[in-house]
Amino acid sequence: MNHNYNTCRMTPFIVVLVLAIQSATAFAKPQFARQYKHHNGYIPSCQACHKEGGGTPLNNYGKAFEESGKDSEAFNLLSSLDSDGDGFSNGTEALKKSNPGDSKSTPTAQGNWLDLSSLIPKEVQMLFPNATAWKPLDAILTDQDIIRAQSMGVILNTDDENTIYIPVAERRPIGTALIFPASFQDKTFFLLMTTDRQLNITQITPLTSKISVSDAVQKPVKLPSNLFESFVGKPIQSVTLVEGDTLSANISLAVKRAGVLVYMRLKGA
Repeated sequence: MNHNYNTCRMTPFIVVLVLAIQSATAFAKPQFARQYKHHNGYIPSCQACHKEGGGTPLNNYGKAFEESGKDSEAFNLLSSLDSDGDGFSNGTEALKKSNPGDSKSTPTAQGNWLDLSSLIPKEVQMLFPNATAWKPLDAILTDQDIIRAQSMGVILNTDDENTIYIPVAERRPIGTALIFPASFQDKTFFLLMTTDRQLNITQITPLTSKISVSDAVQKPVKLPSNLFESFVGKPIQSVTLVEGDTLSANISLAVKRAGVLVYMRLKGA
């Protein structure tokens, strides 16, 4: 880490990002990763449970873990299954350090799923083309965080724990990125949010342009791009909620929850 730059002129948020990079390895992993390490002896990447990294849709192994109770006993229940259909049981793959959620990763050809570069979703990398390095930071919630979030206008729980991606250029953070879920009419879709170094929102991008609804009479719902644009430039912790149970209201709530999570984790770093 280069300490020759002048931190005295940096805003508090920029200092926070620098501290987060310096101490990223000191943060505990989210619930699944901590339990996985306790059970198997090493920290997995987010691709064990997610298709493209933390915050993206669950793969079959992730879904099975969730359906089995999301606790340490779930690993025993899943051990004899072959979630990714590659011919090897989940237990065998975990023992051999191959990915039980990816059929391309096997005990004889593990792949790079445990490499740092594999932790950063492609969609995130594309939005920071000048990044020369990445620091994924696991955002976990303490009881104090949950209480603090309520004072900031949202209710968070351990299901909101996520991975913050911090792009680095010239050994300095240049922003943040987070992939997080939003829901409407019992359907879940995913959003990608980026910020600048001061933690102002620079972009919110849906990972799909439409969501389908269960009623066959209804047409797929187009996600409102003008709503996403309205968040740009706002401090990440100061998103205004939209009233009601509309698509816009549900999106604004998801953005607010994600923003408060990032703010608290980096502010507390």
